[in-house]
Amino acid sequence: MESWRLVWHEGFVPGLSTAGLEALREALLTDDPRLIQGSTTMPPPLMCVSDWPVEAACALGYCAWHGNGLETVGEVEEFFARVCFEADQRLGEPAACRWFLNWFDDAPRDEMRRELLAEVEKALVERWQSQRRAPLADASAAEVIAA
Repeated sequence: MESWRLVWHEGFVPGLSTAGLEALREALLTDDPRLIQGSTTMPPPLMCVSDWPVEAACALGYCAWHGNGLETVGEVEEFFARVCFEADQRLGEPAACRWFLNWFDDAPRDEMRRELLAEVEKALVERWQSQRRAPLADASAAEVIAA
């Protein structure tokens, strides 16, 4: 598995909401121009504009903005920093998040959209499947057989 895919799947996906992943999926499908490469947010994440509304964001920022309802540059930047830290912790490697972030920023847009869309859809299917299995894990054998 390519490093960026491993970091996305094992590092980032657990920290992203289903609503965030669904919003990112839609942005990738429609080539939403508000999904940007090369910066976390637009306006850029500077202290002097931290209370300004987000106009565009990277994949992670987009999840926070359109999936979690975060609105300002500061809110999205804080989310971005937190999910990067958590991804590094999950993977047990300082700056492991860079494998995904560098790929996302540097890949040609069409390639990024196609390949990340496949990974987002995979993550959504896995969530859906795990949610469907969760009630069965709590049910008794008799309840499972009756169902």
